[in-house]
Amino acid sequence: MLVFSGRSNPALAERIAAQIGEPLGACEIKTFCDGEIWVKYRENIRGRDVFIIQSTNPPAENLLELLIMIDAAKRASARRVTAVLPYFGYARQDRKDQPRVAITAKLVANLITSAGADRVVSMDLHAPQIQGFFDIPFDHLYSSAVLLKSYREQALENLSVVSPDVGGIKMARSFAKRLKAELVVLDKRRPRQNEAEVMNIIGQVEGRNVLLVDDMIDTGGTFANAVKALRKAGAENVYGACTHAVFSGQAPEKIQESGVAKILVTDTIPLSKQMQDTGLVEVQSVASLFAEAIKRTHLHQSISSLFDIDKDKLM
Repeated sequence: MLVFSGRSNPALAERIAAQIGEPLGACEIKTFCDGEIWVKYRENIRGRDVFIIQSTNPPAENLLELLIMIDAAKRASARRVTAVLPYFGYARQDRKDQPRVAITAKLVANLITSAGADRVVSMDLHAPQIQGFFDIPFDHLYSSAVLLKSYREQALENLSVVSPDVGGIKMARSFAKRLKAELVVLDKRRPRQNEAEVMNIIGQVEGRNVLLVDDMIDTGGTFANAVKALRKAGAENVYGACTHAVFSGQAPEKIQESGVAKILVTDTIPLSKQMQDTGLVEVQSVASLFAEAIKRTHLHQSISSLFDIDKDKLM
């Protein structure tokens, strides 16, 4: 087994390698003056089981870099290439919700497969059905084990778990069940892309602590509006839990102004300096989950237990 890292999230890759107990493989990646990406593996990978860790968050070069690394590995006669994507970018465009638009989630799936990947491992897809876009095995991990641990330890009283939209109900229900909390849903209307307006709160939040759960926070508009609406409805304290800390654009300012007490995120995407400076975000690493998935994949062992967030050994 050899584990390599792209340049999108080297810190997480180092933590995963440390959990596995092996150093990252030697790989040289350059960007030429004209923007072209060049990849060369500095060690023999012929007949080896190769794992490439690379999130595909913006800029788009991260995705292209992943494809080039996969192609280089296949041309170097790697026995098997597994693309490990802590964050799967372009997942939000998973259907034609209006005329004349692309389904980029399917396009990216095709690109990864065509590049030569034999298997994909990712975490908390924006839409779980994206697994079906791939014609190769896909292992879908969940950050719940990591995020739940922190809030279990806090033992918040009078807790309600909130989904910011209908699509996140399944994730919120899972949190509510394991935290023994009430489930609340927000009826959200989106006037245009990257903008959200909370219209109705379905459930009881007055005088209660609230945990707002989502798979990602991008521009922060949906999250900030949800926090404001919950506090206006009488919520005592509002906390957040999300897997992918995108935090683009004016997200830091929106989060600070929202009145949220704390947001727990994972390290699938490096946290920006602006968000670190807010003092509102706490990062929990998912390196142990990915390390265990990589080891079991290499040994042809079942990884289904990694999908069970109640397993104590993952806590």
